[in-house]
Amino acid sequence: MKEKARAFSTEAHKGQIRKISNEPYINHPIQVAQYLERAGFSEELICAGYLHDIVEDTPYNIEDIEKLFGPTVANLVSAHTEDKGKSWKERKQHTIQTVNNSSKEIKYLIVADKLDNLLGIEKGLQQYGASIWEKFNAGFEQQKWYNESIAASMYHGLNEEDIPFYFYEYEDAVKRVFSS
Repeated sequence: MKEKARAFSTEAHKGQIRKISNEPYINHPIQVAQYLERAGFSEELICAGYLHDIVEDTPYNIEDIEKLFGPTVANLVSAHTEDKGKSWKERKQHTIQTVNNSSKEIKYLIVADKLDNLLGIEKGLQQYGASIWEKFNAGFEQQKWYNESIAASMYHGLNEEDIPFYFYEYEDAVKRVFSS
């Protein structure tokens, strides 16, 4: 099923590129899935890593995900999907609340996504400087609030043995990027 999810995501994101790096977009879902796989998570969660941006960024909907990958994967993707009809701040506040209150699997998916996004921002900052903030709907201060809030919420409800390695990587990246 993982290979099917990777292939589906590759086709769905065909021609899309990342904001900062201009790399093929598919590199992002692949990296998210790899964090989840290295942490030893379920096949369904790894598939959700490949598929997490499908509903937001492609013509496919959550029903397509459910039909192809089942209700567990669809529920994980759905919990991660933002409502693009809402403002940036409303969407991000909802994600913070989701991270704070959801199951550990949903936390794992969202934080893996946020880590890869933040590492891309960090690389962009090293290459292009602070001008990269202009590529986003929200600038430095809003991004700082958002990422620090995710970092503060992600441990809520988890036992120490439930915390994957990349949560610490994310926390460190938030400090590196936003300490000024």
